[in-house]
Amino acid sequence: MSKSKDASGVSLILDYLNEKNRPYSAQDVFSNLQKQHGLGKTAVVKAVELLAQQGKIKEKIYGKQKIYFADQSQFTDVSDTELKGMDNQISELNTLVQTVSQSCRQLDSELKELNSSLTTKEMTSEIQELTQECALYRERLAKIKSATNHVTPEEKEKIHKEQSLYVKEWKKRKRLATDMMGAILEGYPKSKKQFLEEVGIETDEDCKVTMPDV
Repeated sequence: MSKSKDASGVSLILDYLNEKNRPYSAQDVFSNLQKQHGLGKTAVVKAVELLAQQGKIKEKIYGKQKIYFADQSQFTDVSDTELKGMDNQISELNTLVQTVSQSCRQLDSELKELNSSLTTKEMTSEIQELTQECALYRERLAKIKSATNHVTPEEKEKIHKEQSLYVKEWKKRKRLATDMMGAILEGYPKSKKQFLEEVGIETDEDCKVTMPDV
């Protein structure tokens, strides 16, 4: 870095420390100014050490770390009244910040809700689809109501009972037939398939019939 740039960096750091008027390490100064002004860390360390040697800023050592801050003698004394006024102003600003932050969070929440909502065009399209769907359901319901072949609950219950009775009888007779065929096949010299063909018996499977569950 050239001497003119060195001087510019020293002046920049001095102005920064005086403006902020709070303690910083050399690393803090480098981190805060590097991105905007492109200062190197070595140049920052040399600059703060030089400013401290010249008495333009103050240096304090805490363990292994050095802290730098503006020379307070350059600032005018502030009365207790002024300090109290500043404290009040800080308190008011903090309250304002909280109010604005809360408002921002509320607006952000409303924005997310609006972004997730349907647009007017999408809503109109969905209403049309639902209206058409409702019309189809009404038409279907009207056909059902106008039909003359309704089954009463009593008739339906009777049909279920009869079906249950018939299926139980079906199972019973099928089991008896299976047991009889099993007894015959024990002494039959041919296969079960040949036996069924000779006797002329058709099974449920041959007729592709499935026994219902009851």
